[in-house]
Amino acid sequence: MPLRSPLHIDSAELRLVRLPLVTPFTISTGTMHDKVFPLLTLRSGDLEGYAEGVMDPLPDYLDETTAGAMSFLTEVLLPGVVGKAFANPQALHATLRGWRGNRMALATLEMAFWDLWAKSLNVPLSTVLGGQGQAVEVGVSLGITPVDDTLARVESHLAQGYRRIKLKVKPGHDLDLLRAVRAAFPTAHLTVDANCCYTLADTALLQRMDDFDLDYIEQPLAWNDIHDHATLQGRIRTPLCLDESIQTPAHARKALQSGACRVMNIKVGRSGGYTDSLRIHDLCDAFDVPVWCGGMLESGIGRAHNIHLSTLPNFRKPGDVSSASRYFHRDIIEQKLETEGGWMPLPETGAGIGVTLDRDFLSHVTLQKHEIPA
Repeated sequence: MPLRSPLHIDSAELRLVRLPLVTPFTISTGTMHDKVFPLLTLRSGDLEGYAEGVMDPLPDYLDETTAGAMSFLTEVLLPGVVGKAFANPQALHATLRGWRGNRMALATLEMAFWDLWAKSLNVPLSTVLGGQGQAVEVGVSLGITPVDDTLARVESHLAQGYRRIKLKVKPGHDLDLLRAVRAAFPTAHLTVDANCCYTLADTALLQRMDDFDLDYIEQPLAWNDIHDHATLQGRIRTPLCLDESIQTPAHARKALQSGACRVMNIKVGRSGGYTDSLRIHDLCDAFDVPVWCGGMLESGIGRAHNIHLSTLPNFRKPGDVSSASRYFHRDIIEQKLETEGGWMPLPETGAGIGVTLDRDFLSHVTLQKHEIPA
């Protein structure tokens, strides 16, 4: 049997897209009113592979920015791969791993190639990733709002079947919130996400969260810290979950070896792409640490990628791949990515990530467009 030819990248298109949010989304670092993101298309013959970047306009999640990623992609990364052929996604990854940092920009390129690669094989992305099943368990992330409003939103989302409620917290909006939610919903599957807003000086407060039967506390300490999380985990009963701190497989290994967490959030867009996300997944599995897929308010392109990733076997906790209609009045894809009884089905429209662009609407929400020819 002849060997399969490498996949040639003929050209690329990079857009900067802005989608208004249905409601503002507030976390400890600020409030988002719309989602601004790079949208990448890689072309090979009649095939197109899609991905979106998850960096923010300002460096308030991690240190990458949308403007920096757009520049790095258009001026360096895409000219370096367009016109070339790669035997598989791992071969592309090998050409990118020399770059320092910029994990989200690198992920945007690598994820689009994985989609293109799966389409060239005419199979779903989950198949080439090693996933299983046709749907993934879904939780929901609720931004910071007044307690009474949060209670109403928790009730609504539990009624919709969501399998986990994640509450965003910050100093002054934490224990009273938890006390109210747990009293109203004593059996709800609850977690909290601090987005790095506490320090070890807040240990006594964080210890009091042990009283609320939380599944985990997500990223309470600094975005670039592992050591202090290990110290904190030794002082509290509730499992810690790391998010921002895990950008590479090396970060994951150090966190696992030091006992800095008992749960890990894998975001493919934060972790440099699928190749390293798979390594993080397998490391966690070796340590018997469950993982789940975090969200970054992605459009349907990023959401579809997250659904496929979540089919891997160690994704044992509900992820943030909730219904797109919670965030956007209209999405940039033609398919409806909506949960059904607490489960998100895999897109069913074909190979790769299984969704197609709504090009008419996309043209209305595009701020910039760059073509990178061979």
